[in-house]
Amino acid sequence: QVQLVESGGGSVQAGGSLRLSCEASGRTFSFYRMGWFRQAPGKEREFVAAIYWSGGSPYYADSVKGRFTISRDNAKNMVYLQMNSLKPEDTAVYYCAARLRVGGSWYEERDYAYWGQGTQVTVSS
Repeated sequence: QVQLVESGGGSVQAGGSLRLSCEASGRTFSFYRMGWFRQAPGKEREFVAAIYWSGGSPYYADSVKGRFTISRDNAKNMVYLQMNSLKPEDTAVYYCAARLRVGGSWYEERDYAYWGQGTQVTVSS
């Protein structure tokens, strides 16, 4: 079993910062890739960022590139999303996701088998 628990969401003004955390438990030794997705009201869930569990260069959606940073701490089984220069359009529920199998795409929701419950991020103008 794999469990993912997000935390760190909240309300912030435009231009501010938040750091999301995702605590993983279970078969973490089998993780291949971790991702962050988000879903704004009335919209489909979309890819934000992803990173290999073993390290390497991360991958970002164009909308967050240069503002968000994904990182992981394998020793603590944690994945983070540092969000700077936040904009009202970043308002969404943010989800942590995990993929165990090698391959798949960085950004396709269907390529991640495990999901957290989500954490709300609200950015006011």
